[in-house]
Amino acid sequence: MWDVLGAPRRRWEQVAVRPIPVEFHLGPLAIHTYGIGLALTFWFAYRYLARRLRDAGYPDEWLSIAFVWIVVAAVVGARALHVLANLHDYQARPMLVFAVWEGGLSSYGGLLLAIPVGLFVARRRCPQLRLAVAGDLVTPVLIAAWALGRLLGPQLMVAGGGKPTHQWFGMYYADQIGRRLPVPIFQSLECAAAFVIVIALERRLRRRGGPVGVVTAVGVALWSLSRFFDSYLWLGHDAGTVPIEAAGLGLFGAGMLVAGYLMLRARRRAQPSERAPQRPAAVAAPH
Repeated sequence: MWDVLGAPRRRWEQVAVRPIPVEFHLGPLAIHTYGIGLALTFWFAYRYLARRLRDAGYPDEWLSIAFVWIVVAAVVGARALHVLANLHDYQARPMLVFAVWEGGLSSYGGLLLAIPVGLFVARRRCPQLRLAVAGDLVTPVLIAAWALGRLLGPQLMVAGGGKPTHQWFGMYYADQIGRRLPVPIFQSLECAAAFVIVIALERRLRRRGGPVGVVTAVGVALWSLSRFFDSYLWLGHDAGTVPIEAAGLGLFGAGMLVAGYLMLRARRRAQPSERAPQRPAAVAAPH
């Protein structure tokens, strides 16, 4: 009985052991699925941000040139922070620093460099766009792009899985032994949920005339919280995840504090003055 039930199970495992292809060839040219996924993600972010700018009444002609600078800054910042955090892996083979197609992009590094560059370019080319408003317009785009990018990027790269697992949903990844937690899929689902929450919040604030900046603060908080749980639950601590956990919790707390402060300040400004009305000065009787 055990052999009968066990045989199909072993055959299924032999079929599933093949990881997702990370590259294919067109003649001598090697095409990496990871790079294609990133390119599609950037294209989606550009189109979505352009539409949100138009819907908000801002021009979007300047965005095409600005987006080139943003993409370059994101890739350079993401790679630089990853290399610095794992410097011991690149000291013996420094040329691997440029092997971006094998993965190794830090999301925090990409944001740390791309956001200032994007805000600076937006300020120069679209001066009527306030920075706080730009943040509220960009935040849902970043979260949606992250949800898509995890499926088209890390899910298709070398060593893209998380901790080893024997669960039925475990997947096989290139250069990783055994089944792994499909962390990119988990991250995509988390960010999809965060996107729905942020869009619902944006619409609610728009109907009620809510303060600018709340969407950005809540979006940062939700994204950072998801990063904390990703690192704590599903990624091995040998991947340098302890700093990510600390940063995730810190940014979550900061985002919620800022959102609460903005809402409280807006509510106080909307309340009528509670000062007691002053009595009119007595008028002296005519003599």
